[in-house]
Amino acid sequence: MPLPAQDSRAGPPTPPEPRVASLLTDLTLEEKLSLCAGAGWWKTRPVERLGIRPFRLTDGPRGVGFHSSGKRCTAFPSGIAQAACWDEALLRRLGAALGSECRAAGGDTLLGPAINIARTPLCGRTFEYLSEDPYLNSRLVVPLVKGIQEQGVAACVKHFAVNNQETNRVRISAQVSERALQEIYLPAFRAAVEEGDAWSIMAAYNGVNGTPACENTDLLVRRLRREWGFRGFVVSDWFAPRFTASTQACVKGGLSLEMPGKGARYTTQKLRAALDAGEISEADIDANLEGLLYAMLRTGHLDRRPRPGERNTEGHRAVAREVAEAGMTLLKNDSQLLPLDPARTRKIALLGPRLNRRNCLPLWGGSAGVWTHREVTPLQGLRRENRGRFEWVDSPEAADAVILVLGLSHRPGLDSEVKDRASLELPWGQDDLVRRTVAANPNTIVVLLCGSPVTMPWVDEVAGILVAWYPGVEGGTALARTLFGDSNPSGKLPVTFPRSLADSPAHVSARTFPGDGKVVHYDEELFVGYRHFDRYAIEPLFPFGHGLSYTEFEYSDLVLEADEASPGDTLRVSLQVANTGEHAGAEVVQLYVADPAADEDRPPQALKGFEKIYLRPGERRRLTLALPLASLDIYCPELGRWKAQPGVYEVRLGSSSRDCRLRGRFTLSDKNTASSLQRSPQ
Repeated sequence: MPLPAQDSRAGPPTPPEPRVASLLTDLTLEEKLSLCAGAGWWKTRPVERLGIRPFRLTDGPRGVGFHSSGKRCTAFPSGIAQAACWDEALLRRLGAALGSECRAAGGDTLLGPAINIARTPLCGRTFEYLSEDPYLNSRLVVPLVKGIQEQGVAACVKHFAVNNQETNRVRISAQVSERALQEIYLPAFRAAVEEGDAWSIMAAYNGVNGTPACENTDLLVRRLRREWGFRGFVVSDWFAPRFTASTQACVKGGLSLEMPGKGARYTTQKLRAALDAGEISEADIDANLEGLLYAMLRTGHLDRRPRPGERNTEGHRAVAREVAEAGMTLLKNDSQLLPLDPARTRKIALLGPRLNRRNCLPLWGGSAGVWTHREVTPLQGLRRENRGRFEWVDSPEAADAVILVLGLSHRPGLDSEVKDRASLELPWGQDDLVRRTVAANPNTIVVLLCGSPVTMPWVDEVAGILVAWYPGVEGGTALARTLFGDSNPSGKLPVTFPRSLADSPAHVSARTFPGDGKVVHYDEELFVGYRHFDRYAIEPLFPFGHGLSYTEFEYSDLVLEADEASPGDTLRVSLQVANTGEHAGAEVVQLYVADPAADEDRPPQALKGFEKIYLRPGERRRLTLALPLASLDIYCPELGRWKAQPGVYEVRLGSSSRDCRLRGRFTLSDKNTASSLQRSPQ
């Protein structure tokens, strides 16, 4: 059988590193075939003759999984909690801690971060992913990857690509347009490769436009390697090749490594048969193995370097607590009831089904499960951080205020791998519990431990709402410090909270979610998350980017000017930000760009920049955000490239997607340069 011609739409592959090329020459064909599939669940086969030891892969995005390492490790906040921080520098330190834990547990590759777009709030792994926005995902994945890989561990970015539901995940194919791929679903993966230099990518179970990801030449060869310059290895999601067409399809499709060891496609016998039949060549095997050897080289695995790393350290617990605190998202705070003040609210009732329950348990949530030595529950944290300031009482009637801890869990069908949620409602009668509690005491503060949006039919009745997400081993400590005012919440929603499921763009019909078991149609195109809510003027429960503080921030003096370092390429957007309240705190200044002349195919606005700024009471500082003009381009499928849309654009600076504080306009010429810079009245 003749070999298929190479895809002519992309450039030639990058030549291998000299040492990798030398190893490919030294390896026998049988040794090469043995490296194509794992040896058991978590490692590759060795080639002792050449000093190639087993290369170990470990879960996962919030810490090293017990099932993959056999060791207890630090459980950090979940992915959506990480994204709620909107803090690139903090996530780089988190990445370093994750990499260090992986090293200490004997791992060479950490299977994370997980960065699929939160297309539907019902997705069982929304808690594990970052956000609904491609720009926010792109900016956060890069520091995570860099931090992990600085520890000599390969970050395995997953799940490539368009893996947005758990229902029928092994057989469903996402039918998605090229423009939606380019503008929504691929940017963060591209940033992980081009800016983060990720050394590994995990191919998803699902298909993309009819072809399973593990044999998808368009994804794994044309885009990933030839267009983006990816040098590392592509590993299958566990058992995913079972749902592909053939051994030949996976090899030609660009799959480097099949996991786990009892493979369906990359057994030595099947690979040998495909070679003998002329369906694949040894050069094809080399092309796939090159990335695995490259990752071994970059991690120091081939040099038998000492394997530094630490796990379960106080330093890592401190990072976990800092991330948890930075991600705490205050949605409502009537009458400034928070932070709790013993002068006003001396007697506190602690209630709720999640008050003293652990969330960091092995296998809970699937591959994101971590088993840690000790986890501080909300009850433990509140008692420990009280320092005698408050008096605990048993009933809401006897209290000055109530802390009601509710939420979801990692049980299947809630925030968990394998099964999507059935609804947005809180389970176990928790909505009724809120109503009974508020009837007894209106000063009720609801704390939500969850990893995805929930409906809140009682939203107008409670005094306060704080989303703590799944905050990791120091979650109880972080929660107590936030409620007591030792830490000022600065988290912002990385996903829109809808009032009802029907308001979400993926839930128009069964065609768009969950599909017919074979195909799910992404008919909403670019209008995912807040883009959809903005387009149809739908009022969300809480908008993307929303999050309150214990202090107040004032925006003023917007200035738009060309960047002197790169005139014509970048717009400098600067403003004054002042803390006008009584507490030190942090604000996430969000930059959205709108095209007032946009047609129905373009979102009304899109996030194009953000920065977290820390200010003392009364402090005022000028903040400058860079807006690359190329980021305004749209993808034109008919041209096969990105293209500038000349016209008048509006810059919006605000505290959420629905809270615009400052506006300015500029004109983008057909040469992709900015002129006619204006600012709107303050």
